[in-house]
Amino acid sequence: MSSAIAQIVPLPHPVPPVLALGAFLKNSVCLTRGSEALISANHGDLGTPEAITAFEATVEALVAEAGVTPVRVAHDLHPDFHSTRYAQSLDLPAVAVQHHHAHAAAIAAEHGIEGPVIGVSFDGFGLGPGNQSWGGELLKAEGAHYRRLGHLALLPQPGGDRAAREPWRMAAAALHRLGRGDEISSRFRDIPASAMLGQMLDRRLNSPETSSAGRLFDAACGLLGIHPIAEFEGQAPMALEALATRPEVLPTGWIIQDGVLDLLPLLACLAHCTDPARGANLFHGTLVEAMGQWIAEVAETAGTPYVALGGGCFLNKVLTGGLVEKLTQAGLKPLLAAKVSPGDAGLSLGQAWIAALS
Repeated sequence: MSSAIAQIVPLPHPVPPVLALGAFLKNSVCLTRGSEALISANHGDLGTPEAITAFEATVEALVAEAGVTPVRVAHDLHPDFHSTRYAQSLDLPAVAVQHHHAHAAAIAAEHGIEGPVIGVSFDGFGLGPGNQSWGGELLKAEGAHYRRLGHLALLPQPGGDRAAREPWRMAAAALHRLGRGDEISSRFRDIPASAMLGQMLDRRLNSPETSSAGRLFDAACGLLGIHPIAEFEGQAPMALEALATRPEVLPTGWIIQDGVLDLLPLLACLAHCTDPARGANLFHGTLVEAMGQWIAEVAETAGTPYVALGGGCFLNKVLTGGLVEKLTQAGLKPLLAAKVSPGDAGLSLGQAWIAALS
């Protein structure tokens, strides 16, 4: 019989046995045992009966194989995930953990950092504490506690979750924010839904606002004509990354105000860009420069040099490599996920560490 444990990550010190049930996407399960975290393989997304069955079987097998009895269970803040409902069905005290806090904590745990870190959590979606759509977050995280220091400027997400697979929708949202909503139907004339999207945005119908970095990438892709309708979430940003060969900075491409990083000027430039490769270089170079300034400003008062780069956007090597260089030049200490994925597959480690210290 194969092991339920796919990897073992050393922890900074022994903690109580805690079961953590991971994310909705790329789900993995984690169980702490003394000074180590036992992590399962990735089950995929908990949206299919097969994945749910595998998830539940893994939880039981992991607990049995570890030989410890969990004293609490950690789950995502989102109330509708199967992992949340499953956690609440167990006869254990349940700890709800905010998604982006867990990303920062996973990296802090694997690096053995017990003091505060600046968590830069960039991904597609995680529920914020007031039911907001988060995904481009600057946090100060320390053990079981965190504070939001800043975030990416909000963009409407027309069509809700559909926008994650249809980058043209986020491009339309950017045009609307620029006061150019009347261009949406002509720019995307081959897409029937574009005819009504401007009105949808005007009336704020099914267009929740999001701080998501993933949706910012999608907006750039949609404006550059890169996979306006993608086959899967992340296809367009991966293609954008592949086009970036020599990142270039647009010096007027961003605004930082009250902790909010707004890249709308960059998106305005990309709306006129006819060369997708040049657009990809401008997007990556400007994003890195802007993030470097944004994080360095916050770091002056955060009381820690450590910057944990977590979330699926840090699978992008152009973004990650550029930002590590920029932060290092600023005298900061960037921390990358090494033992586990920076994306949702590594989230359960952060959940377990937070719940163990709660």
